[in-house]
Amino acid sequence: MVTRSYTVVLGAAEEGGFIVKCVELPVASQSETREEALKNIKEAIEGYLEAKAELLGKRGKGEMVEVAVEAPSTLMA
Repeated sequence: MVTRSYTVVLGAAEEGGFIVKCVELPVASQSETREEALKNIKEAIEGYLEAKAELLGKRGKGEMVEVAVEAPSTLMA
């Protein structure tokens, strides 16, 4: 296992409570409290990564390559 940090955006939901979205992954969650919303997004990210790892394991073997790209500075704020 590897430990990695992800950026999440936590905000108030219109109907009350909190909504939280991961910036780097297509993962979101919500809850009535800030603490529970952060706990839920952590579990959702872990679940997403486990499912993705399982899918990658079923694919043919190949070379994994990391690619660097330039992104607008407003995305990195």
